[in-house]
Amino acid sequence: MKTIVEQNLIKDEILKERLAMAGQMMKEADVEAWLVLSREYNEDPLFHALTPAHFPTARRITILVLSQKNGVCENWSVSMPSVELEEYYKRDYDMKTESQMDALTRVLRRIDPNRIAIDVSDHFAYTDGLSVGLYRMMMNGLPKDLTDRFVSADDVGIRLLETRTPKEREVFPEVMAVALDIIARTFSDEVIVPGKTTCRDLMNYMEQEVNNLGIEYWFEPTIDLQRHDGMHTEETVIERGDLLHCDFGVRYLNLCTDTQRLCYVLKEDETEIPQELLDAFKRNNRFQDIVRETMKIGRSGNDVFEESIAKAKAEGIRPMLYTHPLGFHGHAAGPTIGLYSNQNRIPVKGDLLIHNYTGYALELNTTEYLHMYQRDTYLYTEESVLLVNDEVHFLAPDRDKIFVAGHKKQEA
Repeated sequence: MKTIVEQNLIKDEILKERLAMAGQMMKEADVEAWLVLSREYNEDPLFHALTPAHFPTARRITILVLSQKNGVCENWSVSMPSVELEEYYKRDYDMKTESQMDALTRVLRRIDPNRIAIDVSDHFAYTDGLSVGLYRMMMNGLPKDLTDRFVSADDVGIRLLETRTPKEREVFPEVMAVALDIIARTFSDEVIVPGKTTCRDLMNYMEQEVNNLGIEYWFEPTIDLQRHDGMHTEETVIERGDLLHCDFGVRYLNLCTDTQRLCYVLKEDETEIPQELLDAFKRNNRFQDIVRETMKIGRSGNDVFEESIAKAKAEGIRPMLYTHPLGFHGHAAGPTIGLYSNQNRIPVKGDLLIHNYTGYALELNTTEYLHMYQRDTYLYTEESVLLVNDEVHFLAPDRDKIFVAGHKKQEA
């Protein structure tokens, strides 16, 4: 783990790279100004993606203006003075002599944008962060000829959030390593005692490990198990022969992971995982590869979903696919590729196109009838991946491995 000083330096380097990309994203979206307004303790979801490490909350009302026109990209702060913020945004607001709306009017007149993006959206949470109060403040405080130019920031906001900068691509495997290390310790003989340890014990262990590292998880760790009589979780005691499954995601260096791994608990007379389970897991890995092969720049999430499902079924696999973007957020900006609750084309979010330098949680499951359990068994897997130049790369090793516990024999 890096020191807090090292972490903050990396976060700010990523911010510089992200702001350097913003002009091109705005040009693609055909907007020449983008307003991101936040009130203290009610920050826009984009606020933290556009501000430095030592500017953790808005101050009173923080107004950021990103602009690009005629090849010139500039970033302005129409906010209270801040040494931290002004390294990235030029402040243009004299709070002693003018109102924020007067200052914002002056900045926008100087830019003279044809289209002004604001964070109001009918479909996407990330670009719907402008509060009603701040929206009314602008509608009442800015000239009508400027407010008439308002458009949704959907296109520019999603593109900026989904694109991983060079530094993010460099450190993402390190973030994954932190998450995988916790999973490995959780699925070990040091933690799992068959006949004693419960699923809840493992979840509590993962939460404590995250807390010990001084980072955070973005959703509560989940542990469940399957055996001959079905699926169990919470206070269920883990027994030999169980197939354990975890769903786990941490946030570190402003990047989120999302990983599902399996663990088999050896029976007393076993020294290795049953071949039947290994063969089923290989077919799950094959489905992962089908999806990876289908994910190409310029294709929609819906097209990837339909083609992947069709190819898997043609190979005799019983698949479900619900892959989602991953990066600054856990369920991040970008194209939806199926939903667990809806295995069909998804309007709007599924219609978004895949772009270069984007991250995904390759989330899916396959169903296999296993004689060892005498029932259909679900193999849930999820791997964090990065798409670069039409190649989908795993951010962590051993996606083809099932963890093993239960090596220690129970005392007589």
